[in-house]
Amino acid sequence: MANGSRQAVWEFFGAELKRRREDAGLTQVELGVRVFVSGAYIGQFEQAIRKPQLDIAQRIDDALQTDGIFERLCRKLINDRRYADYFAEVVGLERLATRICEFAPTVMPGLLQSAAYARAVTLAANPFVTDEYVEETVSGRLERQAVLKDATRPEYWVILHETVLRVPVGGRAAMGRQLDHVAGLMRERTAWVTVVPFAAGAHALMAGDLRLMDFDDAPPVAYTETSFTGTLVDDPAVVKRAQRTYDLLRVAALSPEASLDLIESAAEDYRQCARTT
Repeated sequence: MANGSRQAVWEFFGAELKRRREDAGLTQVELGVRVFVSGAYIGQFEQAIRKPQLDIAQRIDDALQTDGIFERLCRKLINDRRYADYFAEVVGLERLATRICEFAPTVMPGLLQSAAYARAVTLAANPFVTDEYVEETVSGRLERQAVLKDATRPEYWVILHETVLRVPVGGRAAMGRQLDHVAGLMRERTAWVTVVPFAAGAHALMAGDLRLMDFDDAPPVAYTETSFTGTLVDDPAVVKRAQRTYDLLRVAALSPEASLDLIESAAEDYRQCARTT
């Protein structure tokens, strides 16, 4: 499903939810009580700020007696093979965020990946899939990067562990180009990237990716991901803990200038190795 059609379905979901709720004579708070979310959450669905999960859509259908319309719309929104089900909502929220902060301990974040890097990590995790699947996945990842090219793009802060720089994903030549790409985004001030070096030792988040997203008219959220699943969290207390963790990681990282030097040095090392092999 193309970006525009996904957004149109999302907006239709919100408008239809508002219409059906008002027809039932319910406030956002009253509907929220019936489906076990807050009234503010219902408001975010109606404004197309947040895409509801399938189980919430099903509970809305039950509460409003809408014959499964919201479940069907939700399935249409998440039926995109390019993104894992647990990540689909994050993709939508990226386009609404005013600031995105990421920590990546082992793999380059998708918003920074080159096509060659994205293809290599996709194949490494799915060695028996078709070429069509690989190209769909890669195109979806590159499509997401348009958010960094918009005039209203979010502030994008990234902390990489040095491990990300040292694993030659896709081969040495491809990895050199990947790091050149990151350095270019840093020099263009599209992304603010720092690196936690090996010398820093233990750090605040020893496993898993962390992402924080801020919005103009919605509460911040945190997203954590491991190899097989991801979790989107909006509980204020948990998000606050995640923000503190990110602050600790920031303290452990090199300065932006030293990080750029390290990234460019690693890229040159890959180029030299590629020339000699």
